[in-house]
Amino acid sequence: MPIPATMQAAFIRETGGTDRIEIGELPVPPLGPTDVLVRMEASEVNHVDLFVRSGAFPTHTPFPFVIGRDLVGTVVEAGSGVAAFAANDRVWCNSLGHDGRQGAFAEYAVVSAERLYPLPPGVAPLEAAAVLHGAATAHIGLTREARLAAGETLLVEGAGGGVGSAVVQMAAARGARVIATASAEDADWCRRCGAEAVFDYHRDDLYRQVQDAAPEGVNVWWDCSGRHDFAHCLPLMAPGGRAVVMAGLQGAAPALPVGAMYTREITLHGFALSNAGVSDLAQAARAINRLLAAGRLKGRIGATYPLAQAAAAHEAMAAGAVRGRIAVRSP
Repeated sequence: MPIPATMQAAFIRETGGTDRIEIGELPVPPLGPTDVLVRMEASEVNHVDLFVRSGAFPTHTPFPFVIGRDLVGTVVEAGSGVAAFAANDRVWCNSLGHDGRQGAFAEYAVVSAERLYPLPPGVAPLEAAAVLHGAATAHIGLTREARLAAGETLLVEGAGGGVGSAVVQMAAARGARVIATASAEDADWCRRCGAEAVFDYHRDDLYRQVQDAAPEGVNVWWDCSGRHDFAHCLPLMAPGGRAVVMAGLQGAAPALPVGAMYTREITLHGFALSNAGVSDLAQAARAINRLLAAGRLKGRIGATYPLAQAAAAHEAMAAGAVRGRIAVRSP
């Protein structure tokens, strides 16, 4: 099938609100020798997509700039220097739409071969798209930052969200004991992800429950909730514990009880997937593919939008109106 000269895309000509998102025709991007042209089948909306589109997360955005981070699709053509991929291969990528790389919300995307990975057989595009961003974040955080080992106890706060549920699944898969906090509506989902105990974060006795569940202390505390309750959580940690904090760009600056940190030798870690290098991303991709192939990595899709409704998908994410991931499908 010949490659068309133009494609439908969701793009911006300047950063700002969702009213800046346009749906229209753009030229199909040219293919470099180490690039792969992929026909998009599925993507999703992440909070970081909103930050890039609005300008809250400064990054190089050559206009017109196609939005979207994650891509699942089929190879149309590979550059002359690419040996790993060929036409009709099913593939995925989770690092588009940042640092000058055009995004995934288009019929076609050009992806550097070093940022592209094979999709395991039998995995549906939307099923994969729902976990790519969260699972890569989880793997890098658990492996590089927290150094989580089998048998250790992990406390995941805000475990019902995309990153939180991926952290639960990937930690359980490596043999950790997982304790989760979430809303009551998300408790069953967190248990299905592998949490041994799930506590409602609205309860006044939340941290008493956590302490009772982990009397010897928590080895890793991962906060996806944005509350960053250091005063209650750091004293619950075992000596040598590691705290991972993630709150997008809205995190507050609560008091940090330094005494509880240095007497227990607790370390504090923060990182952003957007800053991950190709080596970290490739290691995460291998772990993601193993779990996808085994059926042990799942995402909840709460809503699916066509590409033409990209602005509505961004608005739904910003409003917190959807429980689960917000997927975007090809035209």
